[in-house]
Amino acid sequence: MGSIFAADSPLMRTLTRIADVMILNILFIVTALPVITIGAALTALNFTAMRIATGTDRTITGDYLRSFRGNLRQATAIWGILLGLAAVLVAWYGVISALVTDPVVQFVLYAGWYIIVFLVVVMTLWVFPYLAKFEGSIRETLRNARLLSWRHPLTTLFALTVIVLCATVTVFSPQATGYGLLWLLIGFGGIAVVDGTLFARIFDRYIHSSEEG
Repeated sequence: MGSIFAADSPLMRTLTRIADVMILNILFIVTALPVITIGAALTALNFTAMRIATGTDRTITGDYLRSFRGNLRQATAIWGILLGLAAVLVAWYGVISALVTDPVVQFVLYAGWYIIVFLVVVMTLWVFPYLAKFEGSIRETLRNARLLSWRHPLTTLFALTVIVLCATVTVFSPQATGYGLLWLLIGFGGIAVVDGTLFARIFDRYIHSSEEG
């Protein structure tokens, strides 16, 4: 029985990781509450999650706050850009609904809208993990996130599926998540660690190739 509860036993390592993800989840929620800091919070969330996923984390709070402070200005600017894009897309949809009456034209415009929305969503999926891992200008970060989302479609779709699936379960079967309680305890951190495992593997390929080059 003693070996089961030893500090290095599989059970205790698993429980420690769960506790780490819960701490990460609380840190994200608290730092994202001002809304304007969501970009920095997402960057720190992904930074810490990738370190947890690869076993390179030091302290959860220390890793998170270091990334949050270091990327606050740039992540906030990117978050503002993405909010601006979202506002434009909402306005575009409203204009189509209100002013376009021709069914064919309306179909074409709606199709274009959905395609652009999808491209913005998958770029957003990569942009904060990328910012957490690499340095560069805002323009470079957005461009490289967009290119990565296209270059690694399976990773993009899997990471997006995890998020959409969790959100769908929450909306249509809220009792499965304890009516939101699971999100407060571990939801954001848990998803970030799952997706962070994928992102970290992709990023490591580019780091190693650049070192070899």
